[in-house]
Amino acid sequence: MTRDIPPATRAKTNLITSAGYDRMYAELRKLADEDRPVLLEEIAAAAAQGDRSENAEYIYGRKKLREVDKRINYLRSRLEIAKIIDPKQQPAGVVGFGAVVVIIGEDGVEKTWWIIGEDEADPSSGKISWLSPLGRALMNKKVGDHAEAETPRGQIEYQILKVDY
Repeated sequence: MTRDIPPATRAKTNLITSAGYDRMYAELRKLADEDRPVLLEEIAAAAAQGDRSENAEYIYGRKKLREVDKRINYLRSRLEIAKIIDPKQQPAGVVGFGAVVVIIGEDGVEKTWWIIGEDEADPSSGKISWLSPLGRALMNKKVGDHAEAETPRGQIEYQILKVDY
């Protein structure tokens, strides 16, 4: 797969896994190469029907096109500043980008979190951003270390039970 996104001025770096980059790139290509051209055809067909001010298909098509263009621009900007990190290159035993961390909270509940990039995070499936409060608190810690993070329930202390890549 070619990654033909031109480099941008690196004001901020977007850390991401290779799989996360590939998913975002595939979404960008689908939107730009498939969805957008179809929308343009639909809008042109709706516009050919005449009065655009009361043409629901035309109005909806333009709205949908704006949404697609906004997403395309967002994906391009994030991919331009992406820095792919290979979790296997991280130091063993230390929580870093790409680590799978098992922690236990003050409440005795054990949880497993995969620490990844902002654009890949999905807390409901155990994936948190390295920039999230918990992700930041866990970074650079080792097994047995304690970390405090601000949660909706207040400040909670966690102990790190396992770090794996």
